Amino acid sequence: MAALYPAHFKISTVIRPNILALQPYRCARDDYNQGTLLDANENAFGSSIVASASTDVLPDELKETLSMNLHRYPDPSHPAIKERIASLRGLSGADQVFLGVGSDEIIDLLIRVAVVPGGTEKILTTPPTYGMYAVCAQVNDVGVVKVPLELSGARGEGGAHGRFSANVEQIKQAVVADPAIKLIFLCSPGNPTGTLIPLASIRALLEFHEFKGIVVVDEAYIDFAEDVQGSSAASLVEQYANLVVMQTLSKSFGLAAIRLGIALAQPPLIQILSNTKAPYNISTPTAHLALSALSPESIARMQSVVSGLVAGRTALIAGLSELAPFGVGPVIGANDANFVVVPILARPTGAEGAQGAPDSVRAHAVYKTLAEERAVVVRFRGHEPGCAGCLRITVGTEAENTEVLEKLKDVLGEM
Repeated sequence: MAALYPAHFKISTVIRPNILALQPYRCARDDYNQGTLLDANENAFGSSIVASASTDVLPDELKETLSMNLHRYPDPSHPAIKERIASLRGLSGADQVFLGVGSDEIIDLLIRVAVVPGGTEKILTTPPTYGMYAVCAQVNDVGVVKVPLELSGARGEGGAHGRFSANVEQIKQAVVADPAIKLIFLCSPGNPTGTLIPLASIRALLEFHEFKGIVVVDEAYIDFAEDVQGSSAASLVEQYANLVVMQTLSKSFGLAAIRLGIALAQPPLIQILSNTKAPYNISTPTAHLALSALSPESIARMQSVVSGLVAGRTALIAGLSELAPFGVGPVIGANDANFVVVPILARPTGAEGAQGAPDSVRAHAVYKTLAEERAVVVRFRGHEPGCAGCLRITVGTEAENTEVLEKLKDVLGEM
């Protein structure tokens, strides 16, 4: 077996000893999945769901689901799905792919396999970022070290957008100062920043010999980036043993309801996640839909939809810029995702309508009024570092984008 790269990384020192020694639960379907199956204590008479009950008729879209042998446990490994994902992301095989119940299961699993609970060992995050990293850390009783993203380009100066970037040098300093950090979580494109982290920055952390742990790159929004193949850390997986890339079918594929998360990594790490997960974590209906979504025709459809959303993002940003007289500041971030983040400024004052600073109180009031009185729901992010006064607005359909702009203008005009 070839030596793992980089040389300073040893999986045996990163993964908890009890996990390395774990004898994984062996599912009935790991051995056989055809024939007269009397090995898993399933209900041989089938599902108890009937086509009609009282006056409720089963919806047509669920009838196909009932034909999927729901009384049988699902495939525990789903190799066909993994092969399609590996092909889509330019990897050499299914053994570099892990499937989870959304990315959240993968985040939790990574913390559980690598970080000893009790608060001594830690993860590192780069706020503003996805909140589940810290939530899973707290659930697992591990510490969190925070190295905030840098915001360059003052908002409002010549109309320039603020740009978030990972402070690689500060991250390096943090892991040197605290060797108990086992995982670095990077969100790229960021949530809520919408900003890609350059592959050069990710490489710098993977190569940093003082950090013996794993770099986790969360790419939930990667398909909305301009150059997906050139921007994705998936291109680094086959080189770096200390890298995990997370992706999902929730965003670009439009399948948030089926909860299918993806981890891409070298086989030893994938095997550890597989040994630790729940035995049948991906349901049969989820697997069926995921396999369909990863067909060539569906991937082409996804890419077409993404193009439409990117065009809508451009139009939404243009529309928000026209609301500057009402106190909407320039969009922040680099806009590589399917949302935009804008600061709501203090109410314009004076004859010339001079703009104030980002105003979280006003932004929160706008958020509440939009939701409760105008039936338009956006996300208040004003308490995140670097996001004072900010609202996060998902790119919708053309009609939805028009609606949010019109109603945002109306609400701002009232407060």
